[in-house]
Order: sequence, then C-alpha cells, then structure tokens
Amino acid sequence: MDEEYDVIVLGTGLKECILSGLLSVDGLKVLHMDRNDYYGGESTSLNLNQLWKRFRGEDKPPETLGSSKDYNVDMIPKFMMANGGLVRVLIHTNVTKYLNFKAVDGSFVYNKGKVHKVPANDVEALKSPLMGLFEKRRARKFFIYVQDYDENDPKSHEGMDLNKVTARELILKYGLDDNTVDFIGHALALHRDDNYLAEPAMAFVKRMKLYAESLARFQGGSPYIYPLYGLGELPQAFARLSAVYGGTYMLSKPECKVEFENKKAIGVTSEGETAKCKKVVCDPSYLPDKVKKVGKVARAICIMSHPIPNTQDSHSVQVILPQKQLGRKSDMYLFCCSYSHNVAPKGKYIAFVLTEAETDNPQVELKPGTDLLGAVDEIFFDTYDRYEPTNQDAGDNCFISASYDATTHFETTVQDVIAMYSKITGKDLISSCFIHKSVEVTFELLHQYSKLIYLTAPCFQALDLSVDLSAASAAEE
Repeated sequence: MDEEYDVIVLGTGLKECILSGLLSVDGLKVLHMDRNDYYGGESTSLNLNQLWKRFRGEDKPPETLGSSKDYNVDMIPKFMMANGGLVRVLIHTNVTKYLNFKAVDGSFVYNKGKVHKVPANDVEALKSPLMGLFEKRRARKFFIYVQDYDENDPKSHEGMDLNKVTARELILKYGLDDNTVDFIGHALALHRDDNYLAEPAMAFVKRMKLYAESLARFQGGSPYIYPLYGLGELPQAFARLSAVYGGTYMLSKPECKVEFENKKAIGVTSEGETAKCKKVVCDPSYLPDKVKKVGKVARAICIMSHPIPNTQDSHSVQVILPQKQLGRKSDMYLFCCSYSHNVAPKGKYIAFVLTEAETDNPQVELKPGTDLLGAVDEIFFDTYDRYEPTNQDAGDNCFISASYDATTHFETTVQDVIAMYSKITGKDLISSCFIHKSVEVTFELLHQYSKLIYLTAPCFQALDLSVDLSAASAAEE
C-alpha cells in the first residue's frame, strides 16, 4: 500500500479482471483490490450453500439437491461466441491454459408460442418450421448476401452503402416477413430490441457474420462455448494472468475509498493506508456518485432435474424470446447449463430467466420464460439495478465499467471492456489481439489457424465437443 501504481483496479468482477490482466500484460504496474474475500464481484459463481445464504438467508439447502460443492451457479450467466471478442482476448493473453471449454448444445428462439431451434446447418434450415418454403427461398438470398458481403469489395455491396442504408431498408429489399425479421434480428444478430431497424445496416450485417463464423468454428449445434465449472473461473484466470505479469492482489480490503486532488484520482485508501496511482478502474459500486441508474434486470434462478422441454434434451442451451413475441420493449432470455459443464451434480440443471425489468414484479414479468421450464426443484426471483458511468471523458482519471445487462452472451460485455481499454491506454484492443507483443502474427497465420480449427472440428465432436482454445496459442507459436 505504500507504493505508487500506474493503475489501481477496484472490484474483481469479470470486466475488472480482464482489464487488470490486459494492463499487466502491457507492462503497467497494477494493484487490484476488492472489499470481498472472493473473486468475481457481481459476476461470481456460488455453490449451493452460498446460493441459499444469499437468497434465503440461511446456508442449509435440501439434502435432495446433492452436495453444495458440486454447484457453480453463475450470478451473471453468459455464453461466449466461439469467434467473438472474448475468445480473441483469451487467445491473445494465453489465459486459455487456465481454462477448459465445451461447446453449447443449442440455440433456440421463441416464435408464435413455441420454442424452435435456430438452424445450425442446411438440413436443419430445410426442416425448420420457422419459415415457409417460399420465405426460406427469400431468406436464403438474404443470407447469401450477408455471407458474401465484404467491406473492401464494392461488387459484394449490390449498390448499397450499409453505412447509410438502414437495417429495415436492407431487409425490405429481400421482402422478408415480420416473423423472419424477428428471428434474424434477435436470434442471429442478437439485438436486444428493435431499435436496430432504424440504424445503419453495417452493424446488423457484421453481427450476423459473427454468428455464422462462430457457428462454423466448432461445427456444434450453436455458436456458443462455455467454460467447465462455470464463469467464476474466468475472473480468477485473468487474475492469475495479472499476477504472472507482476500484478498485486489484495482481497478483503474494507472501505476502499478513492482519493482525489484537484478533482483527479490520485490513490485509494483502505484501513488507514493510501496506495497512490495514476488511474483508477472500478465497477459502479466503488464510485456511486459518478454513475447513473439506467435500468434494472429481473431474473429467476432455477434448479431442475431435467433439460428445458422442447430443446431436444439439450444439456446447455440459450432460448431467446423476442420482445414482439411477448408484447414487451426488450427481449427475454433463457439460459441453461448442467452437470455436463460441471456446474451441478449428475442429473441436475441450472436455468436462468432474465430480462430488462419493466415492472417491479419479477415473478409475474418472467412468467413467459419460467412457464417454458417445466417442473423446477427450486426457484429464486430477484432484481438488480444497472448503472453506467457519467464521467464519460474520464478527465478525473476514473474509468468505471457499466453493469451487466440481461443478455446471455458476452458481446455487450466485451464491447464495454474494449471501450474502457482504449480510453485507459489509447490503444485498440482488437488490433492488439491480432499482434502478439513479442511475435508478429500475420493474417495468413490466423487464416491457417482458422483452417486448423475447421479441419479438427470432427475431433472435437468425438471428444464430446470439448473445446481446447490453447490450439490457437500453439498456432501462434
């Protein structure tokens, strides 16, 4: 505490731990503190006793649920896009050596009162009841356009500037009906509401391409992967990375108070000692006077003895309920994992229902989602507030993360990390993820890596779709 640091990070949530690891790899001197005695902050994973303590006020769950230590219940449940930003960061930092991943069985969408699988290949697309025969032909033309679109090749643009043409105008060109638009916009492009329709189509097309690339990466039933033993492993893995590169960690540090001089952060005081620094990174709870409430997430946490009905007995699955299907302003999400990812005892499943809260009654508001789960052994309802920083220019040397949203994928989380990293360092994180510090990795090598993963996909399937991301590090070597 008597030293001076480049950055002091407060809170060990996933965003803070990723940034701590990245900044340490960049050669910055980092001190990472947390008022709690565990890693993860709001994005931690709880065992059964901890879950009962948090939501029931006691730590004695029913013995019928099995051993407490066999449970790893994520408080912020999210899957990772197989070709998404977080995977790039994991590979870039070599954090993959601390983690094991497994492909997620399926991605589903709620349409006209029923749950349908999002097609993962041509055969599934032909059989899917989501669209009629003629609509499938129209959709196929649209998908081909998206697949062939290349920003640097005007021939692939078909006369449209996607930075000016709105997503609605692009969709209208192909004559797709409202149900198809609902499915594409929310289950493939993963938009949380319909606001994207009035915005430039470029982001919409890029999101669809990311979905397709992630789906092709391991040739599973979905574009998602998920770490064994739950997401609580991720903050700890990035904490190890930071420590390897000289980062200092202090848990159980009460009343971490940010000190200011001339309205700029100069250090953090805890237990009468002050550690000095040039910049402070933290979650909203450490600087409540520099954030604003922007919403609230309603969630149900369920323990079940069966998979979610109508999801082909999938042990891990995401179900998206588009806003229009429910008459809401934003989507609802179902997330399910099980003993196959080592987050519950044999035969047990952990399911979540999440949405941006529009009322003060989560039990009633989440009913469309909980009704799809079938019988549950136990269920917990709660809400948490979402905050965003108000010091956008970071002129006070404070860099505050936004709270986690209701989505069950990491893309919005990674976007916040990327933006914060750029503000803190002045560098582009995505570019950094392609160029290793000591070895310049050519794009041709990355192309070879893509082929390597594609060619070895059958091996992953033979191994119960376990995903070893360290293959990317091997390709880099």
